[in-house]
Amino acid sequence: MDAMQGSFLPPVAILPGLLCDSRMFREVVAALPHSGVIDGFYGGATTIEAMADYVIARLPQHACLLGHSMGARVALEVVRRAPERIDRLALADTGVHPPAPGEADKRHALAALGREHGMDALVDHWLPPMLAAGSLENAGLVSALRAMCRAAGLEIYEAQVAALLARPDAAAVLPTIRCPTFVIVGAEDRWSPPSQHEAIADAIPGAVLRVIDGAGHMLPAEAPDAFAAVLAEWLTYTPTPQPNFIDGDQCDRVARA
Repeated sequence: MDAMQGSFLPPVAILPGLLCDSRMFREVVAALPHSGVIDGFYGGATTIEAMADYVIARLPQHACLLGHSMGARVALEVVRRAPERIDRLALADTGVHPPAPGEADKRHALAALGREHGMDALVDHWLPPMLAAGSLENAGLVSALRAMCRAAGLEIYEAQVAALLARPDAAAVLPTIRCPTFVIVGAEDRWSPPSQHEAIADAIPGAVLRVIDGAGHMLPAEAPDAFAAVLAEWLTYTPTPQPNFIDGDQCDRVARA
């Protein structure tokens, strides 16, 4: 968090997703002054609640909070626990639903694959569906993401999967959010599709939805320039005062970025 100093706005704190660290956001952080990643895999926490406590202990008194994938679920838990400390919120490539039927079996099967054949096998099975078709053709990008996920290790994967499978109800937090909020997703995100983000944005008072073409679930690394541009807009966005901003009856609908 040392990079986030001296802005008129509070600093931007970035929360990574499953198997991800600051390498996912390297280009984004370079483009956004006063931003930084809360790294360290949430101290190996095995619940979303403990991950949120880890984040809160490291936040400045006020922050603009960006969560990606699992990190967005952590961000929502931070908002539940300390809403007065969050001035702006961005939720990227995520969901608020409980575990789906069969989800636990699939996640445990990946862990078993990792135990039997190593992290390379786990990552090679898990990563490709997270990427857009064009991203899969970018050998340098795939190699960098593969190295990042492999470096996280099986112990972190198992800890984070335990947290995801016991995740709290995040949907209940959405209508309580009162800070300017952007909901951002890659158009080719197959894990957390745009329609899912439309529903999330609809539930948050005054939320803005951005869909970024040519990117999948790993949006911050797949389309860093477009993602950073949306975040720059988020940091300068002023909601138009409307009665429904408080009531949350509508969402500010925004075209594709």
